[in-house]
Amino acid sequence: MTRAEMRKAAQKKGKGGGRSGAAAASAAAAGPGKKRFIDYPRFGKTGIRRWLPSWKQWLSGFLLVFGCFVGLVFYLYQTTQVPELNKLVQGQNTIYYWADGSEMTRKGQTNRQIVELPDISPNLQNAVIAAENQDFRTDHGIDPKGMLRAVYNMAKGGETQGASTITQQYVKNAYLSQEQTISRKVKEFFITLKIDQQQGKEEILKGYLNTSWFGRGANGAQAAAQAYYGVDAKDLNLCQSAMLAGLLKGAAYYDPTNPANKERAEGRWSWILDNMVKIKAVTSEERAKCTAFPDPVPLKPSSNMNGEVSYLVDTANKYVMNTDKAVTQQVIDKGGLKIYTTFEKDKVDALKKAVDDVKAENLDPQKRPDNDTNIQFGSASIRPGDGAIIALYGGDGVENGHFDNNADASGVQVGSTFKPFVLATAMQVGVQTAKGDDGKPKRINADSRYLADDMSEIRKPDGSLVIGDDGKPYHQKNEDASKHGYVSLRQAMQYSYNVPFVQLNQDVGGQNVADIAVQMGVRKESLADPKTATFPLGTSTISPIRMATAYGTLAASGKESEPYSVTKVELNGVERPGFAKKDAKVALEPAVADNVTDVLVNVAAKGTGTKTLALGRPVAGKTGTTDQNKSAWWVGYTPQLVTSVAMWREDPSKHERQSLNGTGGKASIHGGDIPTDVFTRYMKVALANEKKLDFPNPQPVGTEVDSSGAPSTATPVQTPTTADSPSAPPQTQQPTQPAQPQPTQTQSCVPGVDCPGDPQPTATKTKPPHPTNTCLIPGLPGCQTPPPTPTDTTTPGGGGKPSGKPTQTTPPGPPGG
Repeated sequence: MTRAEMRKAAQKKGKGGGRSGAAAASAAAAGPGKKRFIDYPRFGKTGIRRWLPSWKQWLSGFLLVFGCFVGLVFYLYQTTQVPELNKLVQGQNTIYYWADGSEMTRKGQTNRQIVELPDISPNLQNAVIAAENQDFRTDHGIDPKGMLRAVYNMAKGGETQGASTITQQYVKNAYLSQEQTISRKVKEFFITLKIDQQQGKEEILKGYLNTSWFGRGANGAQAAAQAYYGVDAKDLNLCQSAMLAGLLKGAAYYDPTNPANKERAEGRWSWILDNMVKIKAVTSEERAKCTAFPDPVPLKPSSNMNGEVSYLVDTANKYVMNTDKAVTQQVIDKGGLKIYTTFEKDKVDALKKAVDDVKAENLDPQKRPDNDTNIQFGSASIRPGDGAIIALYGGDGVENGHFDNNADASGVQVGSTFKPFVLATAMQVGVQTAKGDDGKPKRINADSRYLADDMSEIRKPDGSLVIGDDGKPYHQKNEDASKHGYVSLRQAMQYSYNVPFVQLNQDVGGQNVADIAVQMGVRKESLADPKTATFPLGTSTISPIRMATAYGTLAASGKESEPYSVTKVELNGVERPGFAKKDAKVALEPAVADNVTDVLVNVAAKGTGTKTLALGRPVAGKTGTTDQNKSAWWVGYTPQLVTSVAMWREDPSKHERQSLNGTGGKASIHGGDIPTDVFTRYMKVALANEKKLDFPNPQPVGTEVDSSGAPSTATPVQTPTTADSPSAPPQTQQPTQPAQPQPTQTQSCVPGVDCPGDPQPTATKTKPPHPTNTCLIPGLPGCQTPPPTPTDTTTPGGGGKPSGKPTQTTPPGPPGG
């Protein structure tokens, strides 16, 4: 009987007689019988203990698994063959294509020279060991902890990690691909073991130093020494060697040529020198001689990267690396990629010509060396509703020593081009100073009236005064010192008055404005502090690419499309996933976006952007000029194309912004001047074969919600949909509701809107709910000659550079124009 049968027999003992009971008793008396090979569940144990293996079973199981693992490792080691030197070590090209499929340029792996180890400075050899693998001379080529950590991170989908020993990195560079997968890691492990057995440490170090990527397109120590210091690898000194060794961790992050990397590069350089002392590669006295960081020589540009090509390649590379994390700068430099871009050659050429022509006509560095030098332009042109970047202007070209991509520049304040975000927020979210029937902030429209007097006090939604840094009530400046009274937001945008938008920003909440701007395509990290009073005046530093993206959301009736510059990528003939066009997302209600566009059409046709009238088609946009005239902007669009143009002055040696005052022989530069001229010239060519399209007729949105103190009339003053035009003098009627207090005016008319004799008279006009004829541009089909524009005796572009310093205010920030 088995033990289980014996237990059952024992349980039945005494419960029955006869032959079955006797048989059970007899079997029990006979003992446990033959023992099982595996006693599981365990005999004689009860409860959970029956199912817990004994220590002998645990030990047996461990030995069995360990033996199988050892056998598997032995089998894989024996069957693993060291492949031939990787073809990726040989020169390959990364090829870039225009949007039509024709070749734009190619970057080839030609910057490599294989040299013997004695031809590489011992300083560099020791610096690399100190930085990458301090136990290199004594280890067996692998770091088990590092391997397990890397495999674990890849298995869980986390950040990939490279090999941690010099031998492993050499195997990856010379024998395997750069792809980070578990299977590649397993191959790397066994090949590393074999290479460590087959080759000596000196041979491995030589191979590693000849195959490693140092940035600047340099593969190998000899190419790196020439690229960064213009010397042979054998002539590198200690300080230079430590800098080059630091690049092996990632040249994209430690190349000090990029000012953003300088501090990080210096820190790693110092750390490597200290490690060299630690491993006794140099003495403390030798290390002490490296007091000044060895700055590299200027980058030598490749001739096939001249003009705008280098900036197009830079933009495409960034997009590829952000989209596909497996494609790093090192992978791009090693070659084997085909990158298909969205850039249209004729548009790129037209944009460059527009900038070059405007510079030639306005700038004379020889005549005005203190004003017309270091002038920078950055521009981006994008298809709204799609996001494809079709053209960029990134600078004068690497052949002229300009390496930064101005189209993706950071640090240039956008000025009053930020004001449409404030208006869009007021229409979408509402103002906290008025509540609707649902108790939520009331959404307003462009007919809402706000005080536009220079040096006005600004109030919080609860009515209390905004206090400046000096502890006194904050006063906001306009471009001029005129008293414009209460004007519609449409007119405030037309002349770029600051005061109405600073107050409107308080009413809607700066954080709400920031959130809407991000929804429209602005990067959160480029925004200034939304709690500051000057936030709505464009203290944020948004790149031309992202400003074009955000305005493209308006052009596409509220649909935000992420900008993209690459449509397809192939690596060694295999297409990479993830480059399909992204779907647009709704950022604004269509009515909100179309109403803001309607206001910006007025800016182009009658306000600070009238240079665009030469384009001969409907245009919407906004100018921007910043504090101390350090930058000037125009961001404009038609239904088919949105283009941003930024202009600033920068000392290239210090990367410091300088005032544009005096540039081109002009006292100051406004966004409606040179930037708008560049836009108009480019768009004429870019849209030459495009149909003339009108913007959508905006559906009603919000209500008129005047700021505190605005006069109340029986017939609310409504500014025209697209441009103010004169009509019969307004008739003053008895108000139907009590007039609110007026801090600066007492007459019943609206100063700056309908007051006879006002410096900027704007006659009253009844706006039809759905206009059917919006004739914006004289000369277009169906247009009649418009009545003459009311004369503006103040300076147009009231949001421009301040004419004086406020007496009681926080720093006014960019007034915008």
